[in-house]
Amino acid sequence: MLLQALAILHTITVIVFSIRILLRDNLSSSARLAWFMVMLFAPYVGVILYLLFGEISLGRTVHRRHDEIFAKLRTLAAGSLGSCARNLEGNVETEYQTAFRAASVDGFGTTLGNKAELLPDAAIARSRLIEDIDNATESVQCLYYIWLDDNTGRSVAQALVRATRRGVAVHAMADGLGSRKFVHSKHWRAMRVAGVKLSVALPVKWVVDTILFSRLDLRNHRKITVIDNCITWCGSQNCADPEFSVKAKYGPWVDIMLRLQGPVAAQSQLLFASDWLLNSGEEVPESFAMKAKEIEGGFPAQLFADGPTDRRGSTPQLFATLLALARKEVVISTPYFVPSSTVLDAICAAAFRAIDVTMIFPKRNDSWVVAAASHSYYRQLLEHGVRIFEFRDGLLHSKTFTIDRRLSLIGSTNLDLRSFDLNYENDILLRDGHMTQLIYDRQQEYIAQSDSVTLEDVNAWTYHRRIWNNVVATIGPIL
Repeated sequence: MLLQALAILHTITVIVFSIRILLRDNLSSSARLAWFMVMLFAPYVGVILYLLFGEISLGRTVHRRHDEIFAKLRTLAAGSLGSCARNLEGNVETEYQTAFRAASVDGFGTTLGNKAELLPDAAIARSRLIEDIDNATESVQCLYYIWLDDNTGRSVAQALVRATRRGVAVHAMADGLGSRKFVHSKHWRAMRVAGVKLSVALPVKWVVDTILFSRLDLRNHRKITVIDNCITWCGSQNCADPEFSVKAKYGPWVDIMLRLQGPVAAQSQLLFASDWLLNSGEEVPESFAMKAKEIEGGFPAQLFADGPTDRRGSTPQLFATLLALARKEVVISTPYFVPSSTVLDAICAAAFRAIDVTMIFPKRNDSWVVAAASHSYYRQLLEHGVRIFEFRDGLLHSKTFTIDRRLSLIGSTNLDLRSFDLNYENDILLRDGHMTQLIYDRQQEYIAQSDSVTLEDVNAWTYHRRIWNNVVATIGPIL
């Protein structure tokens, strides 16, 4: 009798969740197949996994709120959005205009008159950031996925307090999961007491509700800092020391940061405003001016922002477009490589048509799932002519993309399904030969600290390692 009841329960479980999987129009074929396999062979484990990781929507209310917020912000800051049609002509070569159009999400268009500085390392980036905060006279907005209670985290918090006491309007946000300890720390409370306006992005308050109707790991992965409406910071560095104490055995974490001035800073502020309104429920603060002057002799740049409330597929479509535009060389660095078929095919196609494609990954990854899944793609990449390097000296966390040493994309986005589908991300696409050359030179420094991976190396892997990599990659679309 008990066995019969368990068999019935097993059948009902498989049928109910299979129907749910089939009803999801926005699920990729590979993800749907992966879920079917899990439900078939381990239905009870599959149910738990599906409740935790199956849904990628924040709910209709959040999507509607997102659309309402951007409609309001477009009206308040129309000039900050830029214009792809007007600004591209005569300012960006015809061959690259497609990239800027592909990067236009939530109304962001191309801005002119921007300049940037590439910081040499994390320590100098931190000191320059704090210097900017200390020199702020009007406003500061910052948002970090990970904000740690370490030298960097405390120093930034103290600088924000100092700014507030000078009369500067300061707004700070941190992700509810990535910064879960810091938002409950004495430093967070001290900022609030001092007058810093605080908000938690995607707070984890109602765990059961989140599990049933969304998923816990839908996160705000952005790293945004805007100073006095005219300076913005963009790159891969969280508000944390390079030693990254929570995962110290993988350190140091090697990041890259740009300090930018010009109208693209207003776009970053507009993006911060959207996150602030979505999570705080407040009206647009007066300090959010969302306008910055063009700098004479500056370059075209555009904010690229994506997330689970934006157009699905925006990020892999942009990456595929960039790869298709390359004529000579593409260099990519990313810590996490679990690509969609769109991006993987675009990488292989670029290499097959004799583009020099180089990819740089960390040799030791802090995620065993990502490490195994990434390795499963090595053979295909190498057979198409892609050069692969693995960075030895710490965890290479920089997310960089250079095309023909003329066009660059830099920011928070990884080449993995999490960045493509789950996370809120922010990047900047820029067309400037000098700045792209500097980023390219940094990529060459990474290569100098890396080991080359060849097809012979992959052929030497044991059978059980290859099987393990491919098993993990098979269920990758659902994780």
